[in-house]
Amino acid sequence: MDIINFQRKLVLPSSEDALPGRSFAIPVTHNHTVLGTPFMGPFAEHLEVAQFGLGCFWGAERVFWKVPGVYTTAVGYAAGHTPNPTYQEVCTGQTGHNEVVLVVFDPTRLSYADLLRVFWESHDPTQGMRQGNDWGTQYRSGIYTYSEAQAEAARVSKDDYDHRLKAAGYGGITTEIQAASEFYYAEEPHQQYLDKNPEGYCGIGGTGVACGFGTGVLA
Repeated sequence: MDIINFQRKLVLPSSEDALPGRSFAIPVTHNHTVLGTPFMGPFAEHLEVAQFGLGCFWGAERVFWKVPGVYTTAVGYAAGHTPNPTYQEVCTGQTGHNEVVLVVFDPTRLSYADLLRVFWESHDPTQGMRQGNDWGTQYRSGIYTYSEAQAEAARVSKDDYDHRLKAAGYGGITTEIQAASEFYYAEEPHQQYLDKNPEGYCGIGGTGVACGFGTGVLA
């Protein structure tokens, strides 16, 4: 990749500069290969939805599907401009999207605060437009909220973890927190990728700094 294209991948495009996309959705039909649950809605009314970006979505999804109380997960693209983007388009940096995990959970078994703890402890949120060896706007740290209660919890947890990271010698948190926009499901091969490809790549990893948010009882 030449220097100009690499630099472009590190700057979010405007809506005017984003790729045009398409009017039809990418077809996704299968149930979750690990949990056996459907990962496309509508979901039962008692379930809640969360959305997180913490680097390559292959490894990020595996982190969340292992959490007790999670009903289903899916990977996709969010927080961008291009309608119904493809993986190849997102990787150019010209759609504005982030690689994210949709997490559907049972709030009687798992709190949103505990999901935030899993999020913070599973990646390094100080790295800007990258995560480890993965560089680009689609690898930025992000929390995309579905209610004001989620947004407030995310902001409080961010402030708390920012202090903890700085005390441990890290820089400031770069995580974006914004209302969830339309979630576009990624292509079928990307769903539960590391279950289908157990030796596949996973570039995410935490800082080792504990988060004080949530109950602290999750593995």
